[in-house]
Amino acid sequence: MLGKNILRKTVTSATMVAVWCVYSMVAFALPKDLAGEIKVSGQVTVNGQTAATGSTVMSGAVIVTGDNSTAEISLGKTGRIEVLANTNVTLRFTETSIVAILSEGKTRVANAAGVAATVTTKNGTFVADASQADNFTVEAECSHSHVDTAAGIVTMREGSTDKQVVAGTSATAGNLVQTGCKPCLRPDSAPGPSVGNWPWLLLLAAGAAGVGIFLGTRDDDSDFGGGGIVVSPVR
Repeated sequence: MLGKNILRKTVTSATMVAVWCVYSMVAFALPKDLAGEIKVSGQVTVNGQTAATGSTVMSGAVIVTGDNSTAEISLGKTGRIEVLANTNVTLRFTETSIVAILSEGKTRVANAAGVAATVTTKNGTFVADASQADNFTVEAECSHSHVDTAAGIVTMREGSTDKQVVAGTSATAGNLVQTGCKPCLRPDSAPGPSVGNWPWLLLLAAGAAGVGIFLGTRDDDSDFGGGGIVVSPVR
């Protein structure tokens, strides 16, 4: 009887040790949560509360900046996120990943090699090359989103289409012209022609000049009707 009790306790203890070892390995394998430190300029809120330089930002935070205001979140060796003026962004991060959900505005991400960095807007998803350090900016406007890659490579995913945006280049996802949205003023975005635009005014002026030259080169006396009204230009 005593031998059976000893055997049962031994088996139970061995089972508990095995379970503890499995859970420990799983816990070590999972990415750890990471806390960031914020530096603010101007009016910045984190989760609806006014933020102060040096305060801690946890994964899942919603950061909103006002006019002429910026925020910079340092993640140590993982990377850095800059939130520029008039921006609303949700940040999620671990030691090996940075995810920004950009509702509006502009954010700049710098990730270390080995860190997966992604920015998502309503127009597309922008995925940095995790095999190297990247530095890129994503701007979400009313009808479209821009990505500018300063270092590394970013893949712009729009629907089922992927496009690589290498360092020194930019790309656009979405529609540059959409009803109810302000026109895009970026240098690489050409607006459509409009009657009120200056090229059309130049054409009208050129046409008027042409008519004047034509009339001026006709005979000195030009009769426009039977009433005897004569136009005699002075030479």
